[in-house]
Amino acid sequence: MKIIVISTVVPDLVEELEILPDGKSLDKTYLRYIPNELDDHALEEALLLKERHGGEVTVTALNIREETDEMLFSALAKGADKTVKINGDFEGIDNHKRAKILRKVIEGLEFDLILTGVQTVEDVDGYGGPLLSSYLSIPYVGVVSGVSVLKETLLVKKELPGGLLSEIEVSIPCILGIQAAESPPRYLTISKLRQVMKTAKLEEFQCEKEENGKIEIKKVFKPEIAGKAEMIGGEAKDIVDRIVKILEEKGIIK
Repeated sequence: MKIIVISTVVPDLVEELEILPDGKSLDKTYLRYIPNELDDHALEEALLLKERHGGEVTVTALNIREETDEMLFSALAKGADKTVKINGDFEGIDNHKRAKILRKVIEGLEFDLILTGVQTVEDVDGYGGPLLSSYLSIPYVGVVSGVSVLKETLLVKKELPGGLLSEIEVSIPCILGIQAAESPPRYLTISKLRQVMKTAKLEEFQCEKEENGKIEIKKVFKPEIAGKAEMIGGEAKDIVDRIVKILEEKGIIK
């Protein structure tokens, strides 16, 4: 089975996000970028499928930041067979343009299955996978937490609201948006990563310059503080009286 994993680096939200004086973008001077957590789960699921059924795992990523190289080398060190780093102008890129670029690259590769994280911190709605499936004209299933290979199809576990699981049989080729791999992403030692960085080489793909598809950001701002919580203490009767009074003040009860 030939599997393609789509990965990306995203801002580390542990860091404090600062807005530039123009009010239209983030100050990226000291912003740290890390691999998207769910893409790491997608890679782990791909490696598990390779170990069980054989095949080849290719990891591809848009070269958005310099941290992209380390992410791709890490994938090789964990067990991926090859990588494709996509170079181009990706400033302000939207999901449609991203999907079109990935389609151009993926159409030049052999694949049975494409895995990616179901969402990122910059795409919490998870439009990336569905858009790519539309451009490639293949099925998409999101919020996946398990994959089994049948004779000519896949049986995938899809998470539903309320903690429920469903099983869906999907034809190959297809795209799966991974919510969680069947086991935690494997640990990578620094020594192994450094060894791979010395010996391995990243394949590269150069995108043609495209003028369309950028998002125009007019304003960026931090959420306003709406109010504070009021902690109510005292005897049970005092607490009830205070709650009733608050509800009356807000016009909820009369």
